[in-house]
Amino acid sequence: MAPKIHNRHDHSYKLMFSHKQMVRDLLTGFVNEAWVEQLDFSQMEQVSGTYITDELRDREDDMIWRIWWRDRWLYVYLLLEFQSREDDFMAVRIMSYLGLLYQDLIRQEAFTPSGKLPPVLPIVLYNGEKRWAAAQNIADLVEPVPGGLEDYRPNLRYLLLDEGAIVDAPGWSDEMRNIVAAVFRIEKHRDEQDVSEAMGHLAEWLSGPEQASLRRAIIVWFYRVFLPNRAPELEFPEVSDFTNLHEVHDMLAERIKKWPEQWEARGEARGEARGEVKGEAKFLKMQIASKYGECPDWAQNKLNAADAEQLEAWGKRIFRAETLEELLSD
Repeated sequence: MAPKIHNRHDHSYKLMFSHKQMVRDLLTGFVNEAWVEQLDFSQMEQVSGTYITDELRDREDDMIWRIWWRDRWLYVYLLLEFQSREDDFMAVRIMSYLGLLYQDLIRQEAFTPSGKLPPVLPIVLYNGEKRWAAAQNIADLVEPVPGGLEDYRPNLRYLLLDEGAIVDAPGWSDEMRNIVAAVFRIEKHRDEQDVSEAMGHLAEWLSGPEQASLRRAIIVWFYRVFLPNRAPELEFPEVSDFTNLHEVHDMLAERIKKWPEQWEARGEARGEARGEVKGEAKFLKMQIASKYGECPDWAQNKLNAADAEQLEAWGKRIFRAETLEELLSD
């Protein structure tokens, strides 16, 4: 049986992010915090990502890098998420994975100069069509109890990078000289010109012989994942050299005039579908306000992130659900 698209996507992204330049551009381009400027990217290396839980489930698919920061290592835990919808309890998963990572660092005696554990940045990179609305801090998933017990509630936040939200955000620059930004632009393209221009930038930026491996990873992703997923009805010739991004760009330029009708039809269909979903969400919000009172932000976020199937299920449940929490439970 052929592998599913999301599995191929998962593996192809891991292949791309096994390259230092991708991780560097991800951090410098999308983590807007001052300490990133202090990272020494000349001292960075990928570390083992295999951690065995009590249930003997491993996490070998996650990406873990360490980068020199001041006088110590900073660990970057990169979790690539390609589910059709967000995981409401991702914060719990992140807490579990970081616990495993820290146990492994203790076994290695990988402490900072002061004898403490090194800092870890947990990143969830998500590229689903719907915007991510799940809690990004485990504290938001634990019921607060007054009287002192709330002091023991865990508090751990992960950094969410939602590709669609990034590309749609005000101030997003299509011309950012950043490999990850170009990949995001291709993934979340508005039209065929977006794809061609971004591929042209990649061909220009990744022209050195030392970048052949990354070029191959990008071309494999483009041919094996992006094109079958986004343009299954279009035929594309295989490139003769899977390290030649210029050849891919030339192929796109040659065939770009054949794309508009098909891409326009696909875009119109996606636009109509999004419009229908927004209308259903708006109607359900009115029902919520009528039965439960004003719709809070957390509920609005869930409505914004829901697809048509989920909205329909909630619409049927509203007649028997006594509380808003019961209604919007998955």
